[in-house]
Amino acid sequence: MYRVSVDVGGTFTDLVALDEVTGEIINIKTPSVPKNPEQGVLNAVKVFLGEHPPELIKMIGHATTIATNALFGQVDLKLPRTGLVTTSGFKDVIEIGRQRRAEVYNLFFERPPMLVKRRHRYVINERISPKGEVERGINPEELESIIHRIKEDGIESLAVGFINSYANTAHEVQVKKALLDAIPGLQVTASHEISNEYREYERFSTAVVNAVLMPVIHTYITRLEEDLDDLGLDTQLYVMQSNGGLARSNVVSMKPATIVESGPAAGVIAAAWLGEMTGVRDIISFDMGGTTAKVGTVRGRIPEVVPEYEVAGTIHMGRLVKGSGYPVRFPFIDLAECSAGGGTIAREHNGSLQVGPISAGALPGPACYSRGGTDATITDANLVLGRLNPGELLGGEMKIHPGNAEKVYRELGSRLGIDEYEAAVSVIRIANSMMGKILRIVSVERGYDPRDFSLVAFGGAGPMHVCTLAEELEINRVMLPRNPGMFSALGLLTADLFHDYSNPVLSGTGDVDPESVDELFHGMEEQGRATLELEGVHESKHRFLRTLDMRYRGQGFELHGEPGGRCTVESVKNALSGFHRKHMKVYGYMDEGEPVEIVNAKLRAIGLLQTPVLVDRGINGKSEPRETRKVYFESLGDWYDTGIYDRKCLGDEVEGPAIVEQYDSTTVVYPGWTLRQDGKGIMTLRRIRK
Repeated sequence: MYRVSVDVGGTFTDLVALDEVTGEIINIKTPSVPKNPEQGVLNAVKVFLGEHPPELIKMIGHATTIATNALFGQVDLKLPRTGLVTTSGFKDVIEIGRQRRAEVYNLFFERPPMLVKRRHRYVINERISPKGEVERGINPEELESIIHRIKEDGIESLAVGFINSYANTAHEVQVKKALLDAIPGLQVTASHEISNEYREYERFSTAVVNAVLMPVIHTYITRLEEDLDDLGLDTQLYVMQSNGGLARSNVVSMKPATIVESGPAAGVIAAAWLGEMTGVRDIISFDMGGTTAKVGTVRGRIPEVVPEYEVAGTIHMGRLVKGSGYPVRFPFIDLAECSAGGGTIAREHNGSLQVGPISAGALPGPACYSRGGTDATITDANLVLGRLNPGELLGGEMKIHPGNAEKVYRELGSRLGIDEYEAAVSVIRIANSMMGKILRIVSVERGYDPRDFSLVAFGGAGPMHVCTLAEELEINRVMLPRNPGMFSALGLLTADLFHDYSNPVLSGTGDVDPESVDELFHGMEEQGRATLELEGVHESKHRFLRTLDMRYRGQGFELHGEPGGRCTVESVKNALSGFHRKHMKVYGYMDEGEPVEIVNAKLRAIGLLQTPVLVDRGINGKSEPRETRKVYFESLGDWYDTGIYDRKCLGDEVEGPAIVEQYDSTTVVYPGWTLRQDGKGIMTLRRIRK
């Protein structure tokens, strides 16, 4: 039986299949189809089915960027006409937001378009107090009038968000039921179902994003499942969420806001799994694909997460610009990214060299792919400098045309007044500088010393640039998985099922009633248990992780503490001590005499899945280069006769400079580095200390 995962990237769609009996891993790489991403999935699955019967596939995991693409305004992804039903006086909350200006000094700055037009925001004269008391009930006649207007306006999907509904969900439940009864086929999201926390702007925004995406994701998943059925696959489809866990497709269809950063999360989860396999606790994951480079941090084998993300926001110097996107209140793997992928385009602009943010993508792709690309890209630069195989990629499945790469760099160089080689080196230097900045964002700017971490590099282009980046951050150990270009897809096979729940507490630690908090946890556990059972997870594989969001009184943001098992006075004290210690680590100070508030009780329901175990094939004998090729190294400032090795034939230690080629990636071992591969196929690069 095989477990299959498919990761749709901007340039390639990757399929990884794990044989559960032998542990053998099959890798398939096909070009993505940007305007029809499910076709890219089907193309990869068809290649696999060419040699394996469909009944051998036990499950399919999937990572997709379709949710983000839809919110960015991809032409072929039409957003539905969406409405919002809210409390009278609060119809403009999603537009006012936090009054945060994304670009303070830009007089012509424009906010992202509102997902719900003002005329499609409907108000009800109801009110629930912050303590959950009903101060003004819902008038049936007023509700009936609103339903009539919603029908007339042709609303396809609807968000329901009332003030203080986190304290009492009765009105949202009542209105949602009335809407579904009156308008069959209407998609409805109640804010408490997706983000049951205080802060009405973030809660309303999350509900609106979910409502906008529901028809898009439902259509995509339904169509994909039907197409997979047509191929003879009778298996369950799982989708990667932004929190790093999988969920069944029918669950994701109801909560699509949970998958807006689906693809990037898989790579960090895979890096954490690799750390588990090798005994390395602290890792920086570095994923350089065809469109962007992304980095994340794993500490103590647990990926760092953030409680909120601005979907479709602007990235500036690796940082997400606050106020530039649509806030979604849900756990996200903490990532920094920049426009430095293999397909990133380099251009001359006002006499200077500019790299990114535009990418050549899958079509037309880099010039050397000979699919119509006429711009210089990072991939073309690596080819011009001798780092890529000048004849073929993907084990001979894809021909490369170095003449095209040299031509576009000769043209770029002439506009800059330099030759093609100096232009290519300059592009590599700029790209490395951009990626070095995002590595600092998730390490130095988080208060971590990067020298204490190992760097895990993956993506098709990651292993080509990693040595320079490691030297810049003084990281001495780099780990490369067996198939770096397919590693994010493999991450889907290493993930468990995650479902996150939240309930507000809003009480000081000295005043809180532990029994009432424990009841909240029990209620969330029942929800999680029901969802996991729906996904077919046996009770013995259920796990529940309890946390408390805590803050010093007057603070606007929280850190979490762990009460452990049953919530008691003693466990609250333990969580409080943990909060003080964490506050010291994050902010550099703590005050045990300051009053502390518990804001939310949160629970993660985990369904354990079988994770892959790499087969130890032993180590080959002496490593011998297949050939020698001239390669330019900017650290030497010159060309160097470099040995070219096949990864599958690697034996003992190899000293740089060297090039290691394989089906899905190329590794550039810089001078001053050594490489050794263990029996499980994991390569470790170390700096030679002098």
